[in-house]
Amino acid sequence: MKPHTLITLLSVAAALASCQSERRTRDLPTAVQQPQGVEGAWVDSNGLLSTFNAGQFDTRTTDGTNAVMATGTYVTQPTGLVEISLFSNITKTASRANCSLVTPTQLNCTSGSGAQFSLTRRG
Repeated sequence: MKPHTLITLLSVAAALASCQSERRTRDLPTAVQQPQGVEGAWVDSNGLLSTFNAGQFDTRTTDGTNAVMATGTYVTQPTGLVEISLFSNITKTASRANCSLVTPTQLNCTSGSGAQFSLTRRG
Protein backbone atom coordinates (compact mmCIF):
# COMPACT_ATOMS: atom_id res chain seq x y z
CA MET A 1 0.00 0.00 0.00
CA LYS A 2 1.35 3.42 -0.90
CA PRO A 3 2.15 5.79 1.97
CA HIS A 4 -0.24 8.38 0.50
CA THR A 5 -3.13 5.87 0.49
CA LEU A 6 -2.32 4.73 4.04
CA ILE A 7 -2.31 8.34 5.29
CA THR A 8 -5.62 9.01 3.53
CA LEU A 9 -7.25 5.92 5.08
CA LEU A 10 -5.97 6.83 8.54
CA SER A 11 -7.25 10.39 8.11
CA VAL A 12 -10.68 9.14 7.05
CA ALA A 13 -10.78 6.71 10.01
CA ALA A 14 -9.78 9.50 12.41
CA ALA A 15 -12.43 11.81 10.95
CA LEU A 16 -15.12 9.15 11.30
CA ALA A 17 -14.07 8.38 14.87
CA SER A 18 -14.31 12.05 15.79
CA CYS A 19 -17.90 12.15 14.47
CA GLN A 20 -19.03 9.46 16.90
CA SER A 21 -20.93 10.93 19.80
CA GLU A 22 -21.04 9.45 23.25
CA ARG A 23 -23.78 6.91 23.43
CA ARG A 24 -26.26 7.85 26.12
CA THR A 25 -28.81 5.60 27.64
CA ARG A 26 -32.31 6.81 28.31
CA ASP A 27 -33.56 6.79 31.85
CA LEU A 28 -36.75 4.81 31.76
CA PRO A 29 -39.43 5.44 34.35
CA THR A 30 -39.43 2.96 37.18
CA ALA A 31 -42.33 0.57 36.93
CA VAL A 32 -44.67 0.59 39.88
CA GLN A 33 -44.82 -2.93 41.20
CA GLN A 34 -48.31 -4.19 41.74
CA PRO A 35 -48.93 -5.77 45.12
CA GLN A 36 -48.95 -9.56 45.13
CA GLY A 37 -51.80 -11.47 46.75
CA VAL A 38 -53.09 -10.10 50.03
CA GLU A 39 -49.74 -8.86 51.36
CA GLY A 40 -50.08 -5.32 52.65
CA ALA A 41 -52.60 -3.09 54.40
CA TRP A 42 -56.39 -3.29 54.00
CA VAL A 43 -59.29 -1.37 55.54
CA ASP A 44 -62.87 -2.43 56.16
CA SER A 45 -66.05 -0.34 56.08
CA ASN A 46 -65.65 0.41 59.81
CA GLY A 47 -62.20 1.91 59.27
CA LEU A 48 -60.31 -0.97 60.89
CA LEU A 49 -56.88 -1.60 59.41
CA SER A 50 -55.80 -5.19 58.70
CA THR A 51 -52.19 -5.86 57.78
CA PHE A 52 -51.18 -9.12 56.07
CA ASN A 53 -47.50 -10.03 56.10
CA ALA A 54 -45.82 -13.40 55.50
CA GLY A 55 -48.70 -15.53 56.81
CA GLN A 56 -49.43 -13.32 59.85
CA PHE A 57 -52.00 -10.60 60.20
CA ASP A 58 -53.42 -8.18 62.69
CA THR A 59 -56.37 -5.83 62.76
CA ARG A 60 -56.04 -2.46 64.50
CA THR A 61 -58.15 0.58 65.15
CA THR A 62 -57.44 3.78 63.26
CA ASP A 63 -58.79 6.08 65.98
CA GLY A 64 -55.36 7.12 67.18
CA THR A 65 -55.01 4.41 69.83
CA ASN A 66 -53.86 1.82 67.28
CA ALA A 67 -55.39 -0.86 69.53
CA VAL A 68 -55.01 -4.45 68.33
CA MET A 69 -58.49 -5.86 67.75
CA ALA A 70 -57.48 -9.27 66.38
CA THR A 71 -54.44 -11.29 65.39
CA GLY A 72 -54.02 -14.45 63.41
CA THR A 73 -52.62 -16.30 60.47
CA TYR A 74 -53.60 -16.76 56.87
CA VAL A 75 -52.88 -19.21 54.08
CA THR A 76 -53.46 -18.60 50.39
CA GLN A 77 -54.61 -21.78 48.64
CA PRO A 78 -53.58 -22.57 45.03
CA THR A 79 -57.16 -21.78 44.00
CA GLY A 80 -56.68 -18.21 45.30
CA LEU A 81 -58.88 -18.67 48.37
CA VAL A 82 -57.38 -17.00 51.45
CA GLU A 83 -58.12 -18.88 54.67
CA ILE A 84 -57.84 -16.74 57.79
CA SER A 85 -57.69 -18.03 61.37
CA LEU A 86 -58.03 -15.26 63.91
CA PHE A 87 -58.33 -14.55 67.60
CA SER A 88 -60.44 -11.58 68.69
CA ASN A 89 -58.95 -9.58 71.54
CA ILE A 90 -62.40 -8.09 72.12
CA THR A 91 -64.51 -11.26 72.46
CA LYS A 92 -61.59 -13.55 73.39
CA THR A 93 -62.76 -16.09 70.81
CA ALA A 94 -61.16 -17.80 67.84
CA SER A 95 -62.84 -17.80 64.44
CA ARG A 96 -62.22 -18.29 60.75
CA ALA A 97 -62.93 -16.46 57.53
CA ASN A 98 -62.50 -17.31 53.87
CA CYS A 99 -61.65 -14.53 51.46
CA SER A 100 -61.35 -14.15 47.73
CA LEU A 101 -59.22 -11.53 46.01
CA VAL A 102 -61.73 -10.26 43.44
CA THR A 103 -59.50 -7.42 42.21
CA PRO A 104 -56.00 -6.33 43.24
CA THR A 105 -57.70 -3.81 45.55
CA GLN A 106 -60.75 -5.69 46.85
CA LEU A 107 -60.92 -8.72 49.12
CA ASN A 108 -64.39 -10.23 49.67
CA CYS A 109 -64.72 -12.36 52.80
CA THR A 110 -67.20 -14.61 54.56
CA SER A 111 -66.78 -15.30 58.25
CA GLY A 112 -67.33 -18.71 59.82
CA SER A 113 -70.76 -17.51 60.99
CA GLY A 114 -71.72 -16.53 57.44
CA ALA A 115 -71.31 -12.77 57.77
CA GLN A 116 -69.91 -11.14 54.63
CA PHE A 117 -67.52 -8.19 54.53
CA SER A 118 -65.07 -6.58 52.14
CA LEU A 119 -61.61 -5.16 52.59
CA THR A 120 -60.09 -2.48 50.36
CA ARG A 121 -56.36 -2.27 49.77
CA ARG A 122 -54.88 0.80 51.42
CA GLY A 123 -52.28 2.90 49.66
